[in-house]
Amino acid sequence: MRRKGLTSVELARLAGVSSATISRAFSPDSAIKPETRSRILALADEHGFRPNAMARSLNNSQSRLVALVVNTVANPAEGEGLDQLIHRLQARERMPLLLCCANHEDRSQLMRIASTYQVDHVVLYSDAVSIDDAVDIFRSAELVVASSEPLQGRPVSDVRLDANRATAEVVDRLVANGRRHFVYLSGRSSSHIDKQRMAWFAAALEAHDLAFDVVEHGDYSYESGYKEAVLLLRRSRPDVIVCANDLMAVGVKDAAALLSITVPDDLAIVGHDGVALAAWDAHSITTIMPPEGSVSVALAEIIERSPGDEPIQHVVDCIVRWGRSTGELPRRD
Repeated sequence: MRRKGLTSVELARLAGVSSATISRAFSPDSAIKPETRSRILALADEHGFRPNAMARSLNNSQSRLVALVVNTVANPAEGEGLDQLIHRLQARERMPLLLCCANHEDRSQLMRIASTYQVDHVVLYSDAVSIDDAVDIFRSAELVVASSEPLQGRPVSDVRLDANRATAEVVDRLVANGRRHFVYLSGRSSSHIDKQRMAWFAAALEAHDLAFDVVEHGDYSYESGYKEAVLLLRRSRPDVIVCANDLMAVGVKDAAALLSITVPDDLAIVGHDGVALAAWDAHSITTIMPPEGSVSVALAEIIERSPGDEPIQHVVDCIVRWGRSTGELPRRD
């Protein structure tokens, strides 16, 4: 049988303070003497008291819930980034509400259900959900965009990547090593960041009077990288395959091994995202990525801003994490 817990009024009487002081003790941003907070929390633990978060949200108009709208946590790039952000939110006593939209038949209905929890913020990672839909459904929440969809004047905050310099660094080095035939293996055609990545490479190649020989299409999965690379490498021999993410790059490397094509001597491979497995010694993929933790830090800082602050746009400059998939590792100064 469920035991009845102590009420806030009873806890206040026990601690010899007001009910308002009890409320402040459980609010991380409230002004209260550390010793008073510690004493109240100790008594709460002793008697099994826990505040009603939903009731508090009605009083101060903040639930401290953050909806994270993602495609899937099965993709290491999304999963690793979310892990970092979730830890930062929890450290600030904000609670994430995770919505996985990939393969969900009615994404709008999923978000409508989440909106009934009165979330304070929405972080839009998924490129399967439009900014307009998110704004329309989460009307009372602050939206932060991390999907690279163009804002086109919408009054929302965003965090986006800029890989211009990192891409040029990779292309310059590969061309200097005699590489001339580049292929791009894309992800989903709807992905804005994928389009940007291909455009950054196209511009870097154009600076050397080069262009992609061909563009092939995957779906961000290891399987699509492996399958498309087998088909491609059986009919042609490019110098470089640039992949829209690291999972496909690992698939390309395994396909090359199947066909006895040596990486990096016969074929150089470049990925994107900087997931942990791409750096494993068995793979050692050169990848273009944001500095570790930089995106989650930027998102968390935006979420911590005061409600009603003007939207801000935060740009994260990407770096290159070199692996053996493009040749001998550059020496570090």
